[in-house]
Amino acid sequence: MTLRVPLFGRLSFREYSSLILGFIFIAFEAILHFIILFLPTPVIMFFYNRSRAIYHKVVGVPKVKSTDRLTAESVLKAKDFEELCAIFGYEHEEHLVLTKDGYLLGIHRLSTRKGEKRERIGASTGKPVVYLHHGLLMNSEIWVCLSDEERCLPFVLVECGFDVWLGNNRGNKYSKKHIRVNPNSRTFWDYSIDEFAWHDIPDSIEYILETTKEESLGYVGFSQGTAQAFAALSIHPKLNERVNVFVAIAPAISPEGLQAPVIDALMKSSPTLLYLFFGRKSILSSATMWQSILYPPIFAKLIDISLGFLFDWHGVNISTSQKIAAYAHLYSYTSVKAVVHWFQIMRTSRFLMYDDELIGPVRLSGSDATYRPARFPTKNIVTPIVLLWGDSDSLVDIDAMLKQLPAGRTNKEGGESVVAKRLRGYEHLDCLWGKDVHVDVIPEVLDALKSHCEKREKLLVNGFKGPGKV
Repeated sequence: MTLRVPLFGRLSFREYSSLILGFIFIAFEAILHFIILFLPTPVIMFFYNRSRAIYHKVVGVPKVKSTDRLTAESVLKAKDFEELCAIFGYEHEEHLVLTKDGYLLGIHRLSTRKGEKRERIGASTGKPVVYLHHGLLMNSEIWVCLSDEERCLPFVLVECGFDVWLGNNRGNKYSKKHIRVNPNSRTFWDYSIDEFAWHDIPDSIEYILETTKEESLGYVGFSQGTAQAFAALSIHPKLNERVNVFVAIAPAISPEGLQAPVIDALMKSSPTLLYLFFGRKSILSSATMWQSILYPPIFAKLIDISLGFLFDWHGVNISTSQKIAAYAHLYSYTSVKAVVHWFQIMRTSRFLMYDDELIGPVRLSGSDATYRPARFPTKNIVTPIVLLWGDSDSLVDIDAMLKQLPAGRTNKEGGESVVAKRLRGYEHLDCLWGKDVHVDVIPEVLDALKSHCEKREKLLVNGFKGPGKV
């Protein structure tokens, strides 16, 4: 028999206990974060050095570093997108997109191969354009923080002759600016997946095509970056004419939920509990604090433990040195509301728009329902879709996803409008940083982009040597 607590009638005693412990932990972390803000740098370095000494005592002093490990260390220490590109000899451009609701989005461009003469910044290159977009709590750095360039999708694409653009969501490291609203206000952080779909994605694509003077581009999204494209393409019919193919890596529409039963039940019971935990601004902003005081291998281990607990991911396809390098670039700011939106979607198993009224139990169906929350009409998407999904990814239910996408249609090349390709043994982050992405993932992306590219003659035959070539 389940014991019910009057204050939270929908919660079991176990869930209620977890809620109390969660509040205690977050309060403790908030106090610790406040204290660390006022600590001088020498004190912070003391904690960092102590954590390193403890790690070396337990694990052992690292052996002589190989070339790969030295590169991974450079990636770890890189401060931003520019420094990450410079490690491998690439120059980038920075651009600002003003959304129709006033946010300034920083986006990046890689338009020239190594050794190729660089055109004027902002100039049209005449090359086919591809746009990459990151996932939840991330930024554009996740695409270029690999320890070797043949596994780095943007570098492979630019070497093959593409004009590569990388987007950023409002609120993250490169887009924390609004023309009227202060980032410290609640108003700035009052956005969900809806705003990404209504503004960030279409406005970024419009800017890119206007700058490059091209008619269309290929879109490659990862995780939430795919959800934003599914949503944007479903509500902007004309956007389908501007995106010639949509490649969805580790696609997300309506994940089943978390693999931690108590937390999953708690958040699905009332997604708005996240507002009690984290307020109504940015979520997990203390992550950068822990990163600054912990030795990177320890920080990476904590991330691994957290991912295993929440999603049952084990990361066996990602090398330890790659994890240490990439996890330093994993986190970026987003709103609490965007995460609440995801738990609403998980709760209902439907790709819904944000529901301001969803504060009670799951709504009744039929005539007892007061209203039906709006869904993103994903069956209306016309753009050809290629799904690259890992069969060990707990966030992807491919059968449920396919039911929400257009079926039975053919694209203008005569192929199926939606193609799903299994990545055997791949988890979520493996699709980005796995040791064999240059064999299993990148060739599939290139094939999809080539098949729908309107300027195939502009693409190079070789690019990088090896399995990732065009």
